[in-house]
Amino acid sequence: MLAIQPEVRFGFGENWLDFVRDLGDEQIKEAEHSLLKFLRCDTLRGQTFLDVGSGSGLFSLAARRLGARVHSFDYDPSSVRCTQELREYHFAEDPNWKVERGSILDRDYVRRLGQFDIVYAWGVLHHSGAMRDAIANAASAVAPTGLFASALYSRTRLCRLWRAEKRWYASASAEGQRRARAIYIGLLFRLRFLVRGRDFAAYVANYNKSRGMDFSHDVHDWLGGYPYESISSDELDALMRRLGFACVHRADTPVALGLVGSGCAEYLYRRSD
Repeated sequence: MLAIQPEVRFGFGENWLDFVRDLGDEQIKEAEHSLLKFLRCDTLRGQTFLDVGSGSGLFSLAARRLGARVHSFDYDPSSVRCTQELREYHFAEDPNWKVERGSILDRDYVRRLGQFDIVYAWGVLHHSGAMRDAIANAASAVAPTGLFASALYSRTRLCRLWRAEKRWYASASAEGQRRARAIYIGLLFRLRFLVRGRDFAAYVANYNKSRGMDFSHDVHDWLGGYPYESISSDELDALMRRLGFACVHRADTPVALGLVGSGCAEYLYRRSD
């Protein structure tokens, strides 16, 4: 039985289905590069990799191409379908890449998965509706001396404002969402780049060099990412220590779509208990 989810939820999966239609090899290679950089290693060969909230499936694909045995799951049926389509296209009938629907809030489900050398949850757990429970459940799937890699929204003074915006956007009509994106990009992005004397068009054109993602789909994802929670690095460190983990590395992401809100910070922890 899947854990109960909040009534208002953004349709992440529909966004990712649209994204993968134009997914190219260059983007996949960028995803591979960013994954290895994040995990601070040269290869994933022989490793087991759990992709929590696989979304588009891009990083499951990257991990599999890098040699890992991959298990992908997501709560959103469209995200599951998206990941399955990538698997079928690139690794048809591969026994070393499993894709299924599941909830990180379902402790029994997570326990049945077993433990993995790498548990990867980039930009996922703060959208679960119960972030701290999601963090604890994901951490429980990390094998002894294994890695827990996540990205979580940083706590700022404007988090309450962005939470209200995301709840509205997730419930808005397609036209309302389109207008919100136009305002967000026009007023916040273009104006910010203009004031700083930077080339906005060049930024968008080179956006996929950050994790192999896509600007327009990331904006839609950012504005609609509800449920939404945030956490400070001190709070997360305290929680992870209680769970038996030591911090390996922390970094703010190079692209923070929140701009004046809360962008994500990347965290890499190793199980130490």
